[in-house]
Amino acid sequence: MTELEKIAYAKSFIDKLANGINPLDDTPIPDNDIANNVRLSRCFFYVSDILRQVYENGGVTKPKRSPKIPFTVSLEQLERFEYSVDPIPVSEIAKRIYAMVKNENMEKVSYRQINQWLLNMGMLYLHDFGGKRPIKRPTEAGNQIGITVETKMGRYGEYQVVLYNEGAQRFILDNLDAVVATEAKKGRPYEGTMTDSEEPDD
Repeated sequence: MTELEKIAYAKSFIDKLANGINPLDDTPIPDNDIANNVRLSRCFFYVSDILRQVYENGGVTKPKRSPKIPFTVSLEQLERFEYSVDPIPVSEIAKRIYAMVKNENMEKVSYRQINQWLLNMGMLYLHDFGGKRPIKRPTEAGNQIGITVETKMGRYGEYQVVLYNEGAQRFILDNLDAVVATEAKKGRPYEGTMTDSEEPDD
């Protein structure tokens, strides 16, 4: 493996961590996992961008780039979004939003922005249990638009993941301008209650 190939391989791991994906088995990282800490996520994105610059420049870092332009999307680009018939996690929605724009000079819409907007809208709420870090769960309104919780088996045992069906995906894309205007982690979370079908993570 060449040095550039090693850089690309390392970047693939960092990219997955930055987007809330376990690079070892490609499963979503639980919301209460330390790897989902907002500060760590920002560091992952920063390191990923540095590795990208080094790789694209043949192993030498480039001069500092100009700030990225704000995220914008046209109606034509929105039509290119690949809706999934099967429910998918919010990190995958953010990934597909970026894929439909494909502009490296533009700011990305992060899954944290989407989560925060859904919290602000009352579609998600923060559930606190057992002194652990609060986790996101759909409210009754969230359930109605297609947000659900599913238990999966990962490398370290069972975990729960919030999933979005096609209806929920369309709800997010239909309100993408509002999502883009949302500053992650700054909104007031909705104070909801758990539905009978939901249980805290182990």
